[in-house]
Amino acid sequence: MSGMPLSEIVTYLDDYLHVAEVPDSPGAINGLQVENDGTVGRIVVAVDASQRTIDGVADGPDGTGDRGPALLIVHHGMLWDGNVPVTGRRYRRLRALMDHNIALYAAHIPLDVHPEVGNNVVLAERLGVKIEGWFGQYRGIPLGVYGQVPHALEPREVLREELGRILDEERGAKERTAPPALIPGGPERVKRIGIITGAAGSMVADAKAAGLDTFITGEGNHHSWFDADEWGINLFYAGHYATETLGVQALGSHLSDQFDLPWEFHDHPTGL
Repeated sequence: MSGMPLSEIVTYLDDYLHVAEVPDSPGAINGLQVENDGTVGRIVVAVDASQRTIDGVADGPDGTGDRGPALLIVHHGMLWDGNVPVTGRRYRRLRALMDHNIALYAAHIPLDVHPEVGNNVVLAERLGVKIEGWFGQYRGIPLGVYGQVPHALEPREVLREELGRILDEERGAKERTAPPALIPGGPERVKRIGIITGAAGSMVADAKAAGLDTFITGEGNHHSWFDADEWGINLFYAGHYATETLGVQALGSHLSDQFDLPWEFHDHPTGL
């Protein structure tokens, strides 16, 4: 398999995702984190650069072993714990990547906020929400999107079921998981909804300030129950992992079209 130059794909990704311009946590280290021999024959996307994910890429989705040089693109990279020795689990992850000629690219906030393949935009599209604007400031940029919920999803429990169905379907779950957790602080019929995937439970106040009655995110702190209840917001916790499976898949599909390379999604749910 001849493949494409890794450098060409990385340059495209850096530009397409605006990696240099989008602010992020210092531990995110967006962009190419580990290179390979310089060739990409397939693209693999996943949420986390965990050992389980890396081993899955090395084995292939059917467990048949190596299938040539790969570019693994993740939302959560492998350098969050900072400038630490290459020992223990960091060594094992790095060794597996290098042994199997796998390059690793991470896109955290740049993928959350992207207007085409971003986690927030894609989830809004899947729910049929027409985006009217952005809200929730993080280091000078808005993270989330908001808009009017489709009429069919106005009943709060209907929205809850549909949200769970979409997230299960998007990641190819073999069985339905439990519906998203709901803190029913707002009206039973939803009108204006906001979305910030991941761990944005601390941004209930931002949802209130934006005039929303319902807020979807992945997870949050204990006190967010009282925030939602007392500020009159329906707060859905649909899972940090589940809500962030959307962007990497949209990006994988986009890159496949752009570079004529096969792509696949590796699902390693955490249940959180």
